Amino acid sequence: GGGGGGGAAAITAASKGKEKEKEKEKEKEKERVRMLTLLRTVAKIRSSSSSSSSSCLLRHRPLATSLVRNGVISNRTSEDGGLWLFSTFSPTFYHSTTISNQVELEVEVEVEVEVEDSGIIPPPPSPPYEYGGAIEVALDSVVKIFTVASSPNYFLPWQNKSQRETMGSGFVLSGRRILTNAHVVADHTFVLVRKHGSPNKYRAHVHAIGHECDLAILHVDDPDFWNGMTSLHLGHIPFLQQAVAVVGYPQGGDNISVTKGVVSRVEPTQYVHGATQLMAIQIDAAINPGNSGGPAIMGDKVAGVAFQNLSGAENIGYIIPVPVIKHFISGVEECGKYVGFCSLGLSCQPTENVQLREYFRMGNEMTGVLVSKINPLSDAHRILKKDDIILAFDGVPIANDGTVPFRNRERITFDHLVSMKKPNETAKIRVLRDGIQYEFTVTLQPLQPLVPVHQFDKLPSYFIFAGFVFIPLTQPYLHEYGEDWYNTSPRRLCERALRELPSKAGEQFVILSQGMSVFQNHR
Repeated sequence: GGGGGGGAAAITAASKGKEKEKEKEKEKEKERVRMLTLLRTVAKIRSSSSSSSSSCLLRHRPLATSLVRNGVISNRTSEDGGLWLFSTFSPTFYHSTTISNQVELEVEVEVEVEVEDSGIIPPPPSPPYEYGGAIEVALDSVVKIFTVASSPNYFLPWQNKSQRETMGSGFVLSGRRILTNAHVVADHTFVLVRKHGSPNKYRAHVHAIGHECDLAILHVDDPDFWNGMTSLHLGHIPFLQQAVAVVGYPQGGDNISVTKGVVSRVEPTQYVHGATQLMAIQIDAAINPGNSGGPAIMGDKVAGVAFQNLSGAENIGYIIPVPVIKHFISGVEECGKYVGFCSLGLSCQPTENVQLREYFRMGNEMTGVLVSKINPLSDAHRILKKDDIILAFDGVPIANDGTVPFRNRERITFDHLVSMKKPNETAKIRVLRDGIQYEFTVTLQPLQPLVPVHQFDKLPSYFIFAGFVFIPLTQPYLHEYGEDWYNTSPRRLCERALRELPSKAGEQFVILSQGMSVFQNHR
């Protein structure tokens, strides 16, 4: 009996073990069914007719990784009555995680989807910068520019220096125009452009170039180049601390680059290429060689053109603002070529010294600048005199330091008002002379110095007589003495180049450059 009772107990234990195994199998089957249900009913879709991607609200707590098709696979009604279906995901939208239970689901095209605990699957992620679609448009507008250039040898003016290859950036404006920097294509012999995402290069030619403002317009004749290209639109001068993104092709790589920064300062600045003083915007975004000519994007518009940085300093870059760009473009549109920036032809000094102000009988409420030199070729030469005090330009009062008001308590030099005038436009000038106020009307024109500051895109003129080489003095000639040309070139030539004014139109300062060691006359 005892043996039989032991056998019954063994049978009972075995039976219970089988039942437990069956329960485990049932639990596994339930888990499998639950996981398959989860995979087939991932999310309640929030569809958008304007997007190929969908934002999904999760309804299940467990984590799972599913391989689903790019498109609707299944739809059904869930327990809570909601409509469930596989969402349409962008192929560029990838999320993944791992789970302990591996469930296979046969599908045709694999797109990884992350299913999280009571969270939200976001739409395809925005780019890591805050400009989103505006940058996407810019990418379809920005081009890389390849230039082959050769500069003249001013010591041997009948020769050119060795060819060099440079690279820069540019972007498309309306009318199938590419805007870039003048120094990117200066002294060019051959120019190619390549658009973003394309391996092909296209021949371009320079339509207009302004070296003073460091801007140039390129044209591409090949119609295939313009397929898929979009044009950017010019905006306005950004305010301080406004965010900008610089797009271009800086050194260090071949692909396009985007850097971010904010506006630090807005004021007239020395343009290195043209050696002129025009308005510029200082930003703290990285601007490196190769960035030149690329757009600075603010919102969905262009805030300026990247063109230079401050050597020896960090995070100080400069962009050409929209007013300078528009002045250049409008001149080209109206005249068919670059027309230059106007100047009064004056040298002025501040009147901040109290004794100086008393000497020239300036009242307590009067402010202005003192005229110290007048260009004989300017229209102001027939109107103004040395020691006149300029009180206002076009009705805008000039402070004792030579500045005028500029939005939001900022100030800039009054030269900016002059430079924004078009050639042959007039301006009213209020002047204090011998204690009496006068108002004159002056016609503005671009003025050329006695010694040209630059001479790009053309060969220098020269004259050889009896073995002696004569050339007009230019600053590029002085630059042949090296980077420190101001200290290494002949002092008398430097003084003439930087300070002397022409007395009549077409005047040149000619120097004897060299004498030939071997010269023979043939009769």
